[in-house]
Amino acid sequence: MRKKRFFGGIALLVLSAAGGGLATASPEHEQEHDVMVPAEPTMIDFVDPATVNGLGTRTLGGDEGENAGRYVHLTYPRLPDAPRLNTALRGEAERVLRGFREATRFDAPRPRPELNMDWQLTAASGEIVGVRLRTGESLGDGWSNSTRTLWYDRKTDQATGSTGLLAGQSALYDLTRLVRSQLAKRGTPTTAHELTGEQFDSMAFNHDGDLVVEFDDCQVGPCSLGRLAVAVPARQVEPLLSPTGRAAQHAVRTASEQVSATVPKTVPTPSPEAASNQAGSVDCAATKCVALTFDDGPGPETPRLLETLHEEKARATFFTIGINAAARPDLVRRMSAEGHLVANHTWAHRDLSKLPTSKIADALGRAEDAITAIIGERPTLLRAPYGAVSEDVTDVAGEMGLAIVGWDVDAGDGRVDDTKTITGRVTGQVRAGSIVLMHNVNKTIVDAVPDIVKRLRGKGYTFVTVPELYGTAGMQAGRLYRSGSESTSHRPQT
Repeated sequence: MRKKRFFGGIALLVLSAAGGGLATASPEHEQEHDVMVPAEPTMIDFVDPATVNGLGTRTLGGDEGENAGRYVHLTYPRLPDAPRLNTALRGEAERVLRGFREATRFDAPRPRPELNMDWQLTAASGEIVGVRLRTGESLGDGWSNSTRTLWYDRKTDQATGSTGLLAGQSALYDLTRLVRSQLAKRGTPTTAHELTGEQFDSMAFNHDGDLVVEFDDCQVGPCSLGRLAVAVPARQVEPLLSPTGRAAQHAVRTASEQVSATVPKTVPTPSPEAASNQAGSVDCAATKCVALTFDDGPGPETPRLLETLHEEKARATFFTIGINAAARPDLVRRMSAEGHLVANHTWAHRDLSKLPTSKIADALGRAEDAITAIIGERPTLLRAPYGAVSEDVTDVAGEMGLAIVGWDVDAGDGRVDDTKTITGRVTGQVRAGSIVLMHNVNKTIVDAVPDIVKRLRGKGYTFVTVPELYGTAGMQAGRLYRSGSESTSHRPQT
């Protein structure tokens, strides 16, 4: 069984406030956000989103429409009892998207520009919620990372940026002085002439109550350093905290103590293969079969989609994003329990074709671990985000036992907001053995599914999961499959 990946925290390139020097890594190896560097003081313990009642996710973006020529995928959480936090999170995602569109509004360079946002919970209690948004951006000349942490105080019903953890401008000034002093003592080269409040936009607490201050790539030091973070000891930061800051510090310390006391001693071993990965009772060589597939969820529209599929007795294949699966394990379990196939769509929807093999394996492995932990079955299918497949992707997929699934019918639900148009496109293009691409985070496609199913059933189609299209011949790891009516292919999909 593959070794479990670290989920509870993150270590960054840091200047340790507890002593020691600066840990460094090349930008090539620090492109992605979960490279572990031994730097305990700046490790943030994140809250498991599945433990937060009512938490869901929202998605912005797509590579069509306004974003033609760009790859865009932004995901952020939503809490039903925190509308002001939800508004702030959506506003931040829209702000980032506007900036990216403006930066890429002229002829797009190659490779395609890409914008990606995912998130973690830095705290979640009856008093306080912290959300760390992680944004990665490529304008065709490398990858840059930035973080922004927003806080919500339930007592005051206020959402604030990270400086809201501090008791005003004088506290920010004192914190700036502490951080600059530490940078100078460790001999860290800095490019910023001064530190400003705008640069203190991502702060959270570690399990000891130290305040972890994160800086974006190239923000205060040479780009070669990658990300940079400083942990200010609790005893120094406590006098600087606002009531919101004290509540956040207390919430993190308390959660750390509770987690330490409740960590299970053993982890159940999941079954090695998913039963639904095997060919079913339908003989697609003799029956008109079609595989409906849904990407990017689970999301807010997924429950309604599952209801429709259940009522219509139609099975589908769900290519789930790991971070969304971790937030809504109940929906992933429901997918599996109702006869659908749960498959891998990476952890956070990065373009795999632009990543080194170690990052490809990490993006796939983290999603695989999340899905396996939820349903006890290891996914054996992969759909690459944006359909972008390279030789490295096929090689890593082969090593990890994943067949790659493309499509021959695109519903176009990211480009068109009209159910009749989408229904007509799908039902007009489907042939025996087709694999249909749809997205279960889009309301329009969920609205269209009942009519799509009825029309296709009226044409004699049976709805199966992707592996069933290939019958007893099965699907081979590392191969690309676009439909059940064509031979397998090694060629990357473009």
